[in-house]
Amino acid sequence: LVCALTLDKSMAKRVVRDAGLRTPPFAVVDRIEDLSLDGMSYPLFAKPVAEGTSKGIDGRSKISSPAELAAVVGRLLEAFGQPVLIEEYLPGREFTTGIVGSGLGARVVGTTEIRIREGSGTSDYSFGMKEEWERWVEYSALGEGALRRSVEELALAVFRLLECRDAARVDIRLDGAGRPSFLEVNPLPGLHPVRSDLPILAAQAGWTYPQLIESIVESALARIDRR
Repeated sequence: LVCALTLDKSMAKRVVRDAGLRTPPFAVVDRIEDLSLDGMSYPLFAKPVAEGTSKGIDGRSKISSPAELAAVVGRLLEAFGQPVLIEEYLPGREFTTGIVGSGLGARVVGTTEIRIREGSGTSDYSFGMKEEWERWVEYSALGEGALRRSVEELALAVFRLLECRDAARVDIRLDGAGRPSFLEVNPLPGLHPVRSDLPILAAQAGWTYPQLIESIVESALARIDRR
């Protein structure tokens, strides 16, 4: 259930929104003929509704005009054969928070800020940026303070609301007023010890790779009959 719900970004956002947690206004387009803003304001951001690893996101994803919107949505519909998620663009800083455990036992591993270096041609964490992360992406642990608390409170609330378990990574971005807003969640985050975001942020928080894996396994074992 969790994997199905979170793979469809619009369905996950509906659940999060209905629970009173902040996420940017959005619309889903199945056909170019049905394209509508539903009261949203430019700039907008468009991506396939059910892809991972930022597939379908590039320098054209941030949209400033109706002509750009029609072109980007049409291209995504044709290329990916699935609905397109359109949401109001969040101009603030971007973070990803790692969580392990389940239910009330879930706890934050750490939060890292994702910055794109100048000269990349985009300010967004696109598929191309992930492919060339060593060249273009800076990952830095978010320091203690009110911002970190608010980001991690939102991430943990989303994790529990969507009934994630054992491990997940929640993506959050600040809106124009500096408030954390939910983007999406990965309930099966990558675990490559060098390339994947969860091990990267765990290392920044002082966790060893074996400690991270052990925490995930211990969480799973706690949910099953060990007799």
